[in-house]
Amino acid sequence: MNVQTVMVIGAGQMGSGIAQVCAQAGYKVFLNDLKPEFVERGLGGINKNLSRNVEKGRITADTRDSILANITASTDLQDASQVDLVIEAAVENMEIKSKIFAQLDEIAPAHAILASNTSSLPITEIAAATKRPEKVIGMHFMNPVPVMKLVEIIRGLATADEVYQTIEDMTKTLEKVPVEVNDAPGFISNRILLPMINEAIYALHEGVASVEAIDDVMKLGMNHPMGPLTLADFIGLDTCLYIMETLHEGFGDDKYRPCPLLRKYVKAGWYGKKSGRGFYVYE
Repeated sequence: MNVQTVMVIGAGQMGSGIAQVCAQAGYKVFLNDLKPEFVERGLGGINKNLSRNVEKGRITADTRDSILANITASTDLQDASQVDLVIEAAVENMEIKSKIFAQLDEIAPAHAILASNTSSLPITEIAAATKRPEKVIGMHFMNPVPVMKLVEIIRGLATADEVYQTIEDMTKTLEKVPVEVNDAPGFISNRILLPMINEAIYALHEGVASVEAIDDVMKLGMNHPMGPLTLADFIGLDTCLYIMETLHEGFGDDKYRPCPLLRKYVKAGWYGKKSGRGFYVYE
């Protein structure tokens, strides 16, 4: 199957990043969100990223303009009737995603592939909201999307081989590295990363070491580019908690039990960098 036109649902940081890399690769892109101001904010972020690349001499102003010309603002899901692939990057909530996929199933052409950028929710369950489960797949991009090379491609129970191959090939055109993963809670990235972050929070909770000491040990001792508590602040502590709860529920194993300190911070509204305070305080 030949993918030429893509709709990205959700114009936040992840969705706008996905729209940018698709437009850079020459695809026609609908960037969709609920309100025009959300889409405009996403387009503004893309323009800012591309203009920075112009300033640094990585691309020309003409190239930036041609990339932006590949993106059409959308607030109507009916635009999905014109696309070959939808990449959903809405809020990480099964009820919301299932509703979106049920609507897309009615609107998108019969040949269209429906992909989710979910970081932890089961692709098989999302696919069950449609009458085309063989055409539903996970495309889990890493943040920030324009910089990070990995895309986890997650097969649902019914995902067709042809659909997987189309998405793997398309991912390579985005200059990303596709990695095949089967449908399991947290896939690979978050199944390994989030328990490490959770364990770092437990170490802090139990008074084993300070925030800075825990991060320094992992940076200087394990050669991680960023300490686990800094990374948690960047991901968002509410997101970390949600993924740990998904792992805990999915596996039924207490090794995935979210640390009480993580719950306490989220209840306090200390979500990390986006709220100005998490394990660190941000201006």
